[in-house]
Amino acid sequence: MSDEIIITRSGPTKEPTQQPSYPTERIDLPSKGYFYSENDPLSVGYVDMKMMTAKEEDILTSQNLIKKGVVLDKLLESLIVTSGVNIENLLLCDKNALFVAARRLAYGDSYGPVQVRCQKCYEESKQVVNLGELREKPYEFEKLQKGHNHFQLVLPYSKKTVVFKLLNSKDETDIDNELKATAKFVKSGGSTEVTTRLKKMIVSIDDKTDRATINKFVDNELLSKDSMALRSYARQISPELDMSFNFTCANCSHEERMDVPMTVQFFWPES
Repeated sequence: MSDEIIITRSGPTKEPTQQPSYPTERIDLPSKGYFYSENDPLSVGYVDMKMMTAKEEDILTSQNLIKKGVVLDKLLESLIVTSGVNIENLLLCDKNALFVAARRLAYGDSYGPVQVRCQKCYEESKQVVNLGELREKPYEFEKLQKGHNHFQLVLPYSKKTVVFKLLNSKDETDIDNELKATAKFVKSGGSTEVTTRLKKMIVSIDDKTDRATINKFVDNELLSKDSMALRSYARQISPELDMSFNFTCANCSHEERMDVPMTVQFFWPES
């Protein structure tokens, strides 16, 4: 099985109501649909996405949607033509891959030039990234139960057994809203993002599933070394696109893998 995001031409989308038809592409999800319930259309492991039109450009330039922070969600809602897909159910690993696929379909594989800095000599340079070379991380799906988005980890220090889930788009929206709501109560310069995200991820602690117990544990009992281990394991077991590229510094010839900088140019290349 290829580990690359597959974009396959599937022909025009035809609606029985004689709505306009557009070329569509089949986009394979990094999760292969493995962690969605059987009745979710995302469980097949791919979606059909139409190519961007002037309508989607209107969405991208809507100042109202940009201010609300929902412009990219609205973009995906407009581009995905697979029937019954709920954007809120999209796992973040799949959602990020769809953003890359949408960008490639709209503007091509060339992204940049973007500003990067060598981690050895700190020289800054401009790079053009080929999005078509991004690949999915290797993943052993066969070791997991299809249709279940639950993972278990025994915390290394406290030895408590934690069951957690991969976050989806709705979880991310809830986290953002909660952070905004609590920002005025947090001391200047502080943040509750780590604990808020952990509370949303954790499903149970030693088989206790009530939110009060989970929240209390995260706020008062979860040690940093256990928190780090949990967050690291969650990243490890998340099937996702490897958003890094090979970088060679023109100044000192240092070579490294570098994360693709996500700037305004990604969806607004003329900015």
